[in-house]
Amino acid sequence: MNRLKDKRRRRLRRKLHVRKRISGTASKPRMSIFKSNRHIYVQVIDDSEGTTLAAASNMEKDLRDIKTNAKDAGRLGQAIGQRLKDKSISQVVFDRNGYAYHGIIKAVADGARKAGIQF
Repeated sequence: MNRLKDKRRRRLRRKLHVRKRISGTASKPRMSIFKSNRHIYVQVIDDSEGTTLAAASNMEKDLRDIKTNAKDAGRLGQAIGQRLKDKSISQVVFDRNGYAYHGIIKAVADGARKAGIQF
């Protein structure tokens, strides 16, 4: 149990280290990813206003068939990319939320890039 607490504590420390340097604006919002064992959540946030501009997760009815693995996570990135394109947002700041940039996190980012979002 102590090992899991240490793992979570290290991730939160990395998260805070990154969040000191990046923040989202209305023209270039922050795309934040959270992953649990069962679900993936992506939010696009305007930190200057404190509002969420768009969100997607594999808990939504039309995205439930997306599994929590790197192979399917790209589809979630494409879904959030399409929602951002509908709101005429083409650039974001990527917040990996303390996770390593590989696997699911990389797949979501690549899916958003495939939809036309620039980081």
